[in-house]
Amino acid sequence: MPDVIEQQELYVSSFRALEQKFAARDPRWLSRIRQEAIRAFADLGFPTIHDEEWRFTNLAPLSKVMFQVAPDETDTWEGKGLEQVLPGDSQDTRLVFVNGYYCERLSAVRDLPAGVEAGSLAALLSEKDGAIEAHLARYADHRIHPFVALNSAFWQDGAYLRFPKGIVLPKPVHVVHVSTADDVPLVSFPRSLIVAERESHVTVVESYVGLGTGVCFSDAVTEIVVGENAIFDHYKLQAENGKSFHIAMVQVYQDRNAHCSSGSISVGGALVRNEVKAVLDGEGAECFLNGLYLARDHQHVDNHTTLDHAKPHGASRELYHGILDDHATGVFNGRIIVRPGAQKTDAIQKNRNLLLSPDAVIDTKPQLEIYNNDVRCTHGATIGQLDSEALFYLRSRGIGAEDARNILIHAFAADVLERVRPASVRAWSEDALRAHLAQGLSRKEVR
Repeated sequence: MPDVIEQQELYVSSFRALEQKFAARDPRWLSRIRQEAIRAFADLGFPTIHDEEWRFTNLAPLSKVMFQVAPDETDTWEGKGLEQVLPGDSQDTRLVFVNGYYCERLSAVRDLPAGVEAGSLAALLSEKDGAIEAHLARYADHRIHPFVALNSAFWQDGAYLRFPKGIVLPKPVHVVHVSTADDVPLVSFPRSLIVAERESHVTVVESYVGLGTGVCFSDAVTEIVVGENAIFDHYKLQAENGKSFHIAMVQVYQDRNAHCSSGSISVGGALVRNEVKAVLDGEGAECFLNGLYLARDHQHVDNHTTLDHAKPHGASRELYHGILDDHATGVFNGRIIVRPGAQKTDAIQKNRNLLLSPDAVIDTKPQLEIYNNDVRCTHGATIGQLDSEALFYLRSRGIGAEDARNILIHAFAADVLERVRPASVRAWSEDALRAHLAQGLSRKEVR
């Protein structure tokens, strides 16, 4: 507990040191939000295992690291290794952020249709003040979530994407968050605001990668607004290094007949928590959440999701698969809420987990909260090991033990991966799965 209190006080004092810098740059409404957020964090503090939403995720390892707020290194970082860890190619539209700061020279904003706005959130604050004020910090609630509060107080920069009415983009827009910590532990606060206006059809990919060898902490918030009759696909790829901490909130707001799908792939980090919250606040809105999380050694990965059906005739589908090896631990907490006025809601939630080691642990908690009786909702969770009969069948056909094992693991992951639409993102995910399995095998051979 003393470590947690010390860290909490450190963040509050760090904010006071940056307060004048923020006040000189920010419009008045944003300064007010920052002040509210730091006060909320001071009141809430770091959650502990005594908090119901955090009882399976112990933040003690995070509280023992004395992080420094990451400096702006966009003028000096050369981008070495970036192309090798990202899906797509350098010709794609790309916004690159290094430790939370926009790096224009590594970004590629080209060939976007007229009306599409893409760039640095901090740089566009004065130019797009009214449009940003209408949405920023209006959905992810800093009053009740300590890490949303921290991000809302500290963020230096982030991505701003606005897709106007009726726009259709054939290729994804890629937002890249790079951590470069080496000798000194660094914390960054990436912020993204994405607005897909009515009848638009777009895809956005957010990647979090660690290209340093040291300890980093990414406290990220993404707010997504999906307008009436819009179709929006969002993919989050988390592949920071094995020493990193990653806590992120993706908050979605959907209007009437809006369709949103969100895919989460987690393959890196020492302690990772992915939160996705979607509010279906328009009649006929649809939301699809898919996730694949891989963990080995002593990694910990936590997925918390909330699908909030606020209006009638909404539909949601959720499928999360976890693959855990060695002493890894995982958490899945999925919550579907059906409000009193959300009649004819159709919601299905599934969580499946594959444990490759007797020491791997998963805590899974699918939940339904239904406040009217005119709905169709189901949920379920499974935990198991590789099918010994299937392994025997493959071995009897001349397939080696490790190849047989990997075939079954790939088949388990395929239910999620086949839902990934962009070919480049699907290829990246499949490569990440193969690399994850190969690294685990090579480590066991060394032992």
